[in-house]
Amino acid sequence: MAKPEFIIEVNHVSKQFEDGKFALNDVSLQVKKGEFVTILGPSGCGKTTLLRCIAGFQVASEGDILLKGEDITQTPPHKRPVNTVFQKYALFPHLNVYDNVAFGLKLKKLDSDTIMKRVRQALKTVGMSDYEFRNVDSLSGGQQQRVAIARAIVNQPEVLLLDEPLAALDLKMRKDMQLELKEMHKKLGITFIYVTHDQEEALTLSDRVVVMREGKIQQIGTPTDIYNEPINCFVADFIGESNILNGTMIRDRKVAFCDQEFDCIDEGFGDNNPVDVVIRPEDIYIWDASLEKKGKVEGQEDIDPDDRVPKGNFTKLYGVVDSSIFKGVHYEMTVKTENGYEFMVQDYHEYAPGTEVGMLVKPEDIQVMQKERLWNTFEGEVREGGLVRFLDEDWPVSDRALEPFSTGDKVEVRVAFERVTLLDHEDDGVLAGDVHFILYKGDHYHLTVRTDDGDDIYVDTNDVWDDGDRCGIQIAPSSIRLAKAE
Repeated sequence: MAKPEFIIEVNHVSKQFEDGKFALNDVSLQVKKGEFVTILGPSGCGKTTLLRCIAGFQVASEGDILLKGEDITQTPPHKRPVNTVFQKYALFPHLNVYDNVAFGLKLKKLDSDTIMKRVRQALKTVGMSDYEFRNVDSLSGGQQQRVAIARAIVNQPEVLLLDEPLAALDLKMRKDMQLELKEMHKKLGITFIYVTHDQEEALTLSDRVVVMREGKIQQIGTPTDIYNEPINCFVADFIGESNILNGTMIRDRKVAFCDQEFDCIDEGFGDNNPVDVVIRPEDIYIWDASLEKKGKVEGQEDIDPDDRVPKGNFTKLYGVVDSSIFKGVHYEMTVKTENGYEFMVQDYHEYAPGTEVGMLVKPEDIQVMQKERLWNTFEGEVREGGLVRFLDEDWPVSDRALEPFSTGDKVEVRVAFERVTLLDHEDDGVLAGDVHFILYKGDHYHLTVRTDDGDDIYVDTNDVWDDGDRCGIQIAPSSIRLAKAE
């Protein structure tokens, strides 16, 4: 019988809790033997639930989990050849370092010589050889984490699961432990599945990154792929800093945004189709625009145009620096363009607020993405009295929109993002909800507002809202479009 290609297979796994909410929704993932895979996402996205299902601490509501081709979905945790390192270490305070690490081996009733040999080897691996008989309470957080990892690897698991193991450490200690974990993975050769909400940590450690949001996998890829080729706006915004803008794919290798046309390298999006455009702040070339006016600026008659600007027939943008913050290795500047767009730029050279600057982006640094949606769509039904019912409410609709339909017809309701009005007082709207996700798109905000019934409404607005704000939701009758339901 051929060996399975993957050591861990998660096939269409869902986890639904008693309140009806899904922590995982049709998740599939394959992990190769010896891989370092990181599950990354914001709080509440389901990453820890997925890890606990693999460990056996929770049982999937649907789907199955295989280890080396064998179904372990219902197998209890202690019978799975996996070990878990927790965020809070879970060390036994009444036992010293040696006895903490030896605990699992003693349960297996191994002989004392074997236990001693394996414990000392595990402590050597994590750099804790001189701490065998220390009380764990006397150790620093980083040392306790090393002991927790030693206790996990001493059992020689085929898969090591790590649930935000570095979250409790300070920044310097966390960075040191990241390097040690990466080296440890290389030495041990076992499979690591690592959970974190820290993007930099995921990019530093992983062979592959799994980005999750609200119980679903958004993208799986190498750190380079995830960063340079994000699949949607959420991934682009969550992984590092991004400038995300509405654009139009004019044709292959030509895209328009910020009211100008740019060369790019993307193909296959069709002609004149709406797209999203992502530009990383470090990929924007910026220079003092006055240097282009050689001989026209007093005191700069002998200065050539800045040679940092790539030569070529590039589309240029011009604007004024609005703010500049020193970030240790670079300056992070906000530039407002002449036509009202805002860009974040990261550069080793500082341009002070008020400086007129030029900017350009090379074609290969413009990332074009398919739009996830073009407008809000809801299932609806035509009611009497000029009403349409959707989102569990009756909404007045213009006579023109209702003309092709009769009472009782099932319809698809469409509402443009910019035609949804958010109100400061929730009682002033037909519906109420919370701002759930905020995406700045250069000249406006794109919000996800979740209603009290759990429906998502997408809103384009110039108003500033904070994540978690309560608001009322109103849609004018003239803003509602109807189409025949499929």
